[in-house]
Order: sequence, then structure tokens, then C-alpha cells
Amino acid sequence: MSTLIKQEILGELLNATGKGFEKIRAEGKIAFESQGFPTNKSEEYKFTAMTKKLEQSIQNFGTAAPFEVTAEEVKKHLFAGFTGDVLVFTNGHFQPSVSSEISAIEVSELSRKPDTALGSIAKPEKDPFCAVNQAAFLDGIFISVPKKAVVEKPILLLNLNKANEGQVIQPRTWIEAGDFAEVTFIQHTVNLSDETYFSNRVTEVKGGLNSQIRFYKLQNEGKNTLEVSNTETAIQQDARFTSVTVSLSGEMVRNNLSLNILGSNSEGNMYGIYLLNGSSHVDNHTNVDHTIPHAESNELYKGILADQSRGVFNGKIFVRQDAQKTNAFQQNNNILLSEDAVVNTKPQLEIWADDVKCSHGCTTGQLDEEALFYLQARGIAKDQAKGLLLYAFAGEVLDYITDESFREYCISLVQERLGSKF
Repeated sequence: MSTLIKQEILGELLNATGKGFEKIRAEGKIAFESQGFPTNKSEEYKFTAMTKKLEQSIQNFGTAAPFEVTAEEVKKHLFAGFTGDVLVFTNGHFQPSVSSEISAIEVSELSRKPDTALGSIAKPEKDPFCAVNQAAFLDGIFISVPKKAVVEKPILLLNLNKANEGQVIQPRTWIEAGDFAEVTFIQHTVNLSDETYFSNRVTEVKGGLNSQIRFYKLQNEGKNTLEVSNTETAIQQDARFTSVTVSLSGEMVRNNLSLNILGSNSEGNMYGIYLLNGSSHVDNHTNVDHTIPHAESNELYKGILADQSRGVFNGKIFVRQDAQKTNAFQQNNNILLSEDAVVNTKPQLEIWADDVKCSHGCTTGQLDEEALFYLQARGIAKDQAKGLLLYAFAGEVLDYITDESFREYCISLVQERLGSKF
């Protein structure tokens, strides 16, 4: 670990105090000090030199303070047709005064919930950035969906960021859904400045028996943004968790998503799309841990890379010895539009059970020239034909978004990027 990062992190971030989190902060600090920041020899960060990028771009590691916004400003950042509830955050800090009052669920600052089992799902020893967050976060948000509650409207987690150059944002979120509960979350971040900052996010999701949780994430931040996002879940019997991640921008972005399948007849779904250009770098690391028989997981990530962009996909599926009758599927497909674009893909299966149905695979290629010629021969301009083919490739992932307004917004962004919008 470099002298710069060690001195600044340990000197300021890891010495955060107050709000009653002393015990878990101490656990995070110990976990971080035992790991350090990942180096180029770290297998998990082999293709994503986040530490080097932080050394180059983040100078003081100061924590970004919250700022005030008005209800009118919040409305400007809602996508057309959205009719759900909104929870607003500025620089990672919850702003209840401009957030919806949602009668069906409980929402509060984490500091008001001292008994929350923070760190029990997103364990700090699993990832150094998760450890940093646990040691250094100031507060966070607690969201609890009661037993049997069906929240029909989606809940938008709207993050408005306006950090100064070189500052750090440390959002912390705890979500729990009771037995037979159903809820949809949309996480969307908007940059209000072009400054370079580091967002280090941790989200823990606990799903009760027969619960249904949908978690959608749109990453369309500034081109100078550095981000690490750890999302860890614990899914119980008969429950279903579905994640869709849409990554469109960011200088260097690392998404760690883990599904811990803890009950039979449960289902975990992970879908993602990354459309990269310029020098953007997006790394998706996924982990599915099957520990119980009769459970299922499905995973599909697709990438389109242009210019000098770089994509990384590393998906791991573990099927433990007792997890018989497991169905687990994983696929990563990529299209490269430039000779300078690079993708590193590594789907993995580790199976200790003998009565399972599992598959994994990956593809990397270019546009089908015959299909492109076919469309041009029918009077479609080359650029539009190219855009249509690319959208046909990528659009499958967006079909897994059930909220119509958010899906249409994502479709519009993707079509605009691909040049397939008429």
C-alpha cells in the first residue's frame, strides 16, 4: 500500500467518531488494516487498478459534507412518468425534509437504529473497500419493509453528489424485507459538478421468507467519477431477489454484487449491461453462494465497448456440498467496436454437489457484418442499422426491469448512446 493512501486514510477516514457506531467501526478498521488497499498483485483487483487511480486523483481523502436541496430541484432529476416515492441523499447523506413520507415502510437514519446488524451481510474482511466504508461512514439509511407488506410503487434512492475535488463519499444502506413482503428499489446517482471524487458505497439487503425484492441501479455519472459499490444480500426460503445494473459512465467503476442463497426454493437473478466509450473502465464482480438444496440463480451481463474503454467481468458461482438440486446459469457476452477496446471476462463455477444443473460461458466479438449488410440492403442507413443491431443485443437486459417509467428512461439512454433512436 502506498505511503500517501496509508497516511491519509488512517489519519482521517479511519478515525471517524460519533453516532454510536464505535464497535463496528473498530471491526472495519481492523479488517482494513489486515488487508490494505489492493495492489496489482491482488487477484480480485487484477484488472482494475483502483488504488493507483486513487493515488493519482484523490489528494486529501476529505469526507464530502451534505448540502441542502429544494423539492423543486429534486423534481428536475426525476425521469418522465415516475410515480413512485423518493428518498433523497446529498453526498451520501439522507435528506428527510425533501424525501417522501412512505407510510408502508419504516425509514430512518442508521444512527437511530443502533441494533441494526451492520456488517453481518457485507462482511468487512471480504473486500478492503467494504472495510473502509465500515470504519469511516458517518451515518446511513435504514429501510424496513414490514411482514406481508406489498409496496406497489417503486422507491427511488436519488443520490445527488456535489463533492469538491478529491473528496470521498461513503453511503451506507441497510434494507430488510419481512416475510411475504414485496418491494422495488431504483438507485440513481446524479452528478451536480464535474469534479473528481471517490464514492465508496455499501448496501446490505436482507430478504425474509417468500419475500420479493427488485433492486435496479443506473450508473450514468460524470466521466471523472471513481466508484466502488458493494451490494451484499441474504435471501431466505422461497424468496426472490432480482438485480439489474445499467452502467453507462464513470472513469473507473467497480461493482461487487453477492447473492447468499440461504433457503430452499429461493431464486437470485443478476442482470447487467455496460455501454462504455472514451476511457471509461467498468468492472463487474459477482458472487452467488448456494448453500441450501433446491434453489436457483440466473445471471446475464452484456457489454458494448468503444474507443479505449475497458470492461471486466468476473462471475463466481459456488454450489456447496449440501446444495443438491441447484440450478445455476451464468453468461457474459461482449461486443467490441474498436481495436483499442478491451474486455477481460472470467466466468467461474465451483461445485461440490453432484446432483445439480449448472452452466456458464462468455463470448467476445464484433458486429455481424452479414446482418449489417442485410439491414442496409433494405434501405436503412449504416449508422442506424448498426444502432439497431447493438440495441437488439443489449436490450434483452432492460426487459428485466419491471417498472415501466424507469425501463423507458433506460431504453432512451441506451438508444441515444447506440444511435438506434429514430
